[in-house]
Amino acid sequence: MNSINIYCDESNHLESDGISTMVLGAVYGPVEKIKIANKRLREIKVKHKISPDTEVKWVKVSPNKVAFYLDVIDYFYDNDDLHFRAIIINKKTLDHKNFNQTHDDFYYKMYFELLSKILDPQNKYCVYLDIKDTQGSKKVRKLREVLSNKMYDFDESIVQRIQLVRSHEIEVLQLADLLIGAMQFLNREDVKSEAKKQVIERIKTRSGYDLSKSTLVREEKTNLFYWKGQNNV
Repeated sequence: MNSINIYCDESNHLESDGISTMVLGAVYGPVEKIKIANKRLREIKVKHKISPDTEVKWVKVSPNKVAFYLDVIDYFYDNDDLHFRAIIINKKTLDHKNFNQTHDDFYYKMYFELLSKILDPQNKYCVYLDIKDTQGSKKVRKLREVLSNKMYDFDESIVQRIQLVRSHEIEVLQLADLLIGAMQFLNREDVKSEAKKQVIERIKTRSGYDLSKSTLVREEKTNLFYWKGQNNV
């Protein structure tokens, strides 16, 4: 039985934030390999004369830092122990009323969809969520309830911990922010940034995908699911 850490983040998950693309995503890998990855990512910062305490974030991708962010992407694809899964949702297609659900209900359904393709009953997992607002504790309780019920994991033998953490303290969670941000940016037409386009092109090249559609469910490195609406609820 392997011990796996999963680091989750999200982009534009609120129902009415004026942005149509919502992304939930996770970077995950074996616990001991995560420790090595955090150290290596700090070393890449130092290599580019960036403080090891500086947080890697998609919103920080800029022309003078693009070489650094390309190095981070290359590190992810050179590391066979790290994996990424994301769900991309067009909020314009949502019809909560028709399905007798709230946006919060849908949010947790999508979180289960995100994690259920990662979780293997033969392993044990710790799930870490970035602290974003005062609703964090409620989110942890609800996600624990959803996962336990849907996976019959009532004794918490599969998902052993769900915990809030601060992204500036964990490099692999910062990597999740970067990859999720790229997927969100890719599916927007109102934002222009040549530096960010370079990062996306590197992800396309290294992943072997154009990133515009779902991958096979068994894809392990860059696993994408474009949620298409009613038939998927």
